[in-house]
Amino acid sequence: MNSPYFIDVILPIPIQKAFTYSVTQDEAGFIQKGMRVAVSFGNNNMYTGLVLDIHQNEPLLYEAKEIHQILDETPIVSSKQLSHWQWIAEYYMCSLGEVYKAALPSALLLESETVVFKNQGFTDESILEDEEFLIFEALQRQSQLTIHQVADILGKQKVMPIINQLIKKSVIYIKEEIYEQYRPKLEKYVRLHSQFADDHSLEKLLSELSNAKKQHTAVLTFFQLNAAKKAIKAKDLEKKAGISSAVLKALVDKNVFEFYHLQVDRITFQGNSNPLKHLNEFQEKALSQIQESFLEKEIVLFHGITSSGKTEVYAKLIEAQLQQGKQVLFLLPEIALTVQIISRLEQYFGDQISVFHSKYSINERVEVWYHVLENKPKAQIILGARSAIFLPFSNLGLIVVDEEHESSYKQFEPSPRYNARDAAMVLAKMHQAKMVLGSATPSLESYFNATQHKYGYVSLNKRFGEVKMPKIELIDLKEKQRKKQLNGHFSDTLLSYIQQALDQKEQVILFQNRRGFSPIVECTTCGFSPQCPNCDVSLTYHKFKHELRCHYCSYQRAMPNNCGACGSSTIDTKGFGTEQIELELKALFPDFNIGRMDLDTTRGKFGFQKIIGAFEAKEIDILVGTQMLSKGLDFDNVSLVGILNADAMLNFPDFRAYERAFQMMVQVSGRSGRALKQGNVVIQTFNPEHAILQQVANANYEAMFREQLQERSKYKYPPYFRLIKITLKHKEYLKVDTGINWLFQALQGVFGENVLGPSTPSVSRIRNQYIKNLVIKIPPKQSLSATKKQVQKIKDTFEAVKEFRPIRFVIDVDAY
Repeated sequence: MNSPYFIDVILPIPIQKAFTYSVTQDEAGFIQKGMRVAVSFGNNNMYTGLVLDIHQNEPLLYEAKEIHQILDETPIVSSKQLSHWQWIAEYYMCSLGEVYKAALPSALLLESETVVFKNQGFTDESILEDEEFLIFEALQRQSQLTIHQVADILGKQKVMPIINQLIKKSVIYIKEEIYEQYRPKLEKYVRLHSQFADDHSLEKLLSELSNAKKQHTAVLTFFQLNAAKKAIKAKDLEKKAGISSAVLKALVDKNVFEFYHLQVDRITFQGNSNPLKHLNEFQEKALSQIQESFLEKEIVLFHGITSSGKTEVYAKLIEAQLQQGKQVLFLLPEIALTVQIISRLEQYFGDQISVFHSKYSINERVEVWYHVLENKPKAQIILGARSAIFLPFSNLGLIVVDEEHESSYKQFEPSPRYNARDAAMVLAKMHQAKMVLGSATPSLESYFNATQHKYGYVSLNKRFGEVKMPKIELIDLKEKQRKKQLNGHFSDTLLSYIQQALDQKEQVILFQNRRGFSPIVECTTCGFSPQCPNCDVSLTYHKFKHELRCHYCSYQRAMPNNCGACGSSTIDTKGFGTEQIELELKALFPDFNIGRMDLDTTRGKFGFQKIIGAFEAKEIDILVGTQMLSKGLDFDNVSLVGILNADAMLNFPDFRAYERAFQMMVQVSGRSGRALKQGNVVIQTFNPEHAILQQVANANYEAMFREQLQERSKYKYPPYFRLIKITLKHKEYLKVDTGINWLFQALQGVFGENVLGPSTPSVSRIRNQYIKNLVIKIPPKQSLSATKKQVQKIKDTFEAVKEFRPIRFVIDVDAY
């Protein structure tokens, strides 16, 4: 009898251990670590599992099921990746299954309940095999199928490979949960058919059209517009030539014109590899210092003030790695930023760039995954948000983390709650790659590590082209209110600066970190304020849709005309968001274009591109936005930045509030005066004497660092102490309360006074779940892994108590 063979499989579910399945001897000979297999788990549920190990040890406690089928010819996850995932699971105290689920694009994680849809753009049926055609045909009749239904159609169980092939051929796609369905706006453009490339064919065409007056006009108008050598929009041509869309369509049918759409999905980057820009002497010096630091240190903190030209220095470092045939990972905190940096790096590295982030469709992400896995030429540089650290790199040479201080690098929900900057350090170490952390306002931890000589440190404190840092002015709102010099939310000083900038044809950015029209709606008669039924917050008023909306759970309802409590119609709004600022500006500056950039206007894949593109093309004169604006964007015509309410950032219950406020204000200020002349920054505040505001006004990072470090040391916070935050959630308040008190007693028995809590967060109920927190502080000498083992033990005991079992238990390591 053959000796039995077994494989250990990770499943994309939050369970700590791997599961063992049995395989035949032939399968065991073929299967490799990192391949996917389809297995059944629980009541007939099919999952895509990942092979972790192949062995001959039969499980003792259960009988191993057989696998359904092998899904890959070769591994799609490398062993280095697996060890990185294991580190993430261990360090951030989550299961390997959760890391696996977060890492793999969901099209590679088919389950029995996965729903497939037909891709409307697919027409070439000749490339389909017989069974693939049966599914394609079924999708012509039905709008969607589950994998169970596909199995019924084909009359067989093993359908996952066929589905995989159809995804690869772009015949079908899988839908993820998208909170607001968004369709990118595709502009229709017109170009001349390629058969009319020479003058002779053009003359012939015009004489043929001489009887069709309108068509003749359309072609002549096209040439007028084409003189500018710009892409021509269909609707511009119709308007200019005074023709209807039917005339244009007739010309397309005659093969005179052809339509094409800009904003093509399935991203490819063209770009001629232009030579890199010459660096100025300060950039050159910084570059050579980074290269010298790399001889001794793996990680270098690159502290370059805003607009000092850090991207050009990165480009030189990337070029050096590409020449050695290495891959480069370029991490960015915000998807908005990728738009600008792509276009910059594209000029230098052309089609060697791939981009990976959540606004791309699943099929595009799968495509990038395979390119990186196969080390294709078009995936030598990966630009991405935090999830890009999970890609299957094979020979990484350099990781650049731009704006390394950004909180967007930290994942809060769902698990794994990792910090991409820290996880990237471990990834770099595994590949023996170098790492650059770049920022104008480094996080306290990174700067502290640099002062302790853990990292190399290089600074660049001259702006490119020797432009001076912007002039920062603090405006005292109390004083302005007293003198009645406020117009809406604008002081007279800010308004005169805006007018000046507009008169000189320059652009303005205004920053307000609240979206919507007004965060609080209140009845002036009885003081009632509409609350969200699912969360403990007041609803925000969005004027554009005339609705009240919860920013935590997306609950929405129409704006009432009368107070829900006393019935009077005296409803007033308090506080202000970006939408209100936009409307006030439209009234104050009716002849200028006002744009807004916040979560509401940038939903969907091309949301950022449209707004940033319009602002770069100077179609928008004043741009109002939330913290998205503070992230490294580069506009050369902005001469004024206004921060409308600095106090909201300072009065925040968080030990990093001051550091974050400093970073945000300095970053927003850095958008001003980047090209030729010194810019202005106006900060409106009720407390101009505040230490942080003074440090921002003098751009004094050192002073902020020393002062905050002292505070952190005194109150035992990072970088001196590590933090683990534990959150309990349940829909019954009493359950959470009893649970957190039990937990506090248990933890205090082990860690004594280093347990803080229990505390209730400022928003104490979200989506009908009550929330309570505890924080464990870990002193510098205490072992982190031993602490985690203790916490895990207490968690296991907690979950063994029957009444606590339904409570959601969330552990967040380094929760900041």
